[in-house]
Amino acid sequence: MVQTPSKPLTLEEFLTLPETKPASEYIKGKIIQKPMPKGKHSSIQTEFAATVNATLRVPKIARAFSELRCSFAGQSIVPDVSVFVWERIPRDENGEIANIFTAAPDWLVEILSPEQSQTKVTKKILHALKHETQMGWLIDPQEKTIFVYHSQQQIEVFDEPEQQLPVPVFARELRLTVMKIFGWLLE
Repeated sequence: MVQTPSKPLTLEEFLTLPETKPASEYIKGKIIQKPMPKGKHSSIQTEFAATVNATLRVPKIARAFSELRCSFAGQSIVPDVSVFVWERIPRDENGEIANIFTAAPDWLVEILSPEQSQTKVTKKILHALKHETQMGWLIDPQEKTIFVYHSQQQIEVFDEPEQQLPVPVFARELRLTVMKIFGWLLE
């Protein structure tokens, strides 16, 4: 749902508004509420974040966050999964993870919901790629397809079960296939 305030809000004004459920994003001056995640979306999101964290969190390589607000370059987005390399995770004065993230994730993952516009989600990924994101994934559970976006490279499409999925260099320990991702829907 797109909300058009009577007077356009700045990013700073948007960030003072109360949070909504599901989250709202601020993209090109518009407030867009994300759709409520459903079963397939939620299953993939939960398992993906857990898999990344099981492999990359303990050795302090990177950490995956679900539904984390990332505000950068004039927009405020809430990717389904944001992965930050360890050194880029914002910390507060106590050394704990900060509440506010003002940078693009290193790896951004979106899971398409049936009522979502693939074009709008793709634009969000492309915006992040222009601002430090190394890789973006768009997972389409309906089509059993994963689109992989790299900065300055052609989009790759993966829809064969045995295909090994590319991951950012920092996540090279992860071994994910199309079958593994969509197999989470059978568990």
